[in-house]
Amino acid sequence: MSALIYIIETLLSLALFVVLARLLLQLSRADFRNPLCQAIVRLTNPLILPLRRVLPPIGKVDSASVVAVILVAALEVAVVFGLEGMGWVGLWVWLHAVALEIVRTLLWTYFYAIILYALLSLVAPGGYSPLQSILASLCEPALRPFRRLIPAIAGIDLSPLWACILIQALLILLHV
Repeated sequence: MSALIYIIETLLSLALFVVLARLLLQLSRADFRNPLCQAIVRLTNPLILPLRRVLPPIGKVDSASVVAVILVAALEVAVVFGLEGMGWVGLWVWLHAVALEIVRTLLWTYFYAIILYALLSLVAPGGYSPLQSILASLCEPALRPFRRLIPAIAGIDLSPLWACILIQALLILLHV
């Protein structure tokens, strides 16, 4: 039974990651002509396009994408609670678990994005790849405050290190 729970939780976590990635790419104004962005859009369109018909954007925020993230996280929490035999746990516990799942996925997404971005900048500095373009648009706004506080030492940018340390500390505080 635990293997089944693991498989279902992993698949739902991947679905949440893809929907959250679409929202983050929209918020960071990533280039949607990028092949990886187009893949994310194609994967998430079956969920987002019907929502977009009934939910108009609020300013620059695509409300359909926000609702899709919440729906996928709620589905994941409900399925995992059901498979683990927790039954009905109360509305506040369930909402807390949904919010915690979204924050956890967001933090892990940024952690791995920053690690990949730093590795790609070390391996191929100044090079171009579709992944590097997406990571730059996602990570640069998150790393900018660290760069203002901590300047490069001998030409080495330590902002990804400090950002990852902060993300790990937040994950520890959230107990996930």
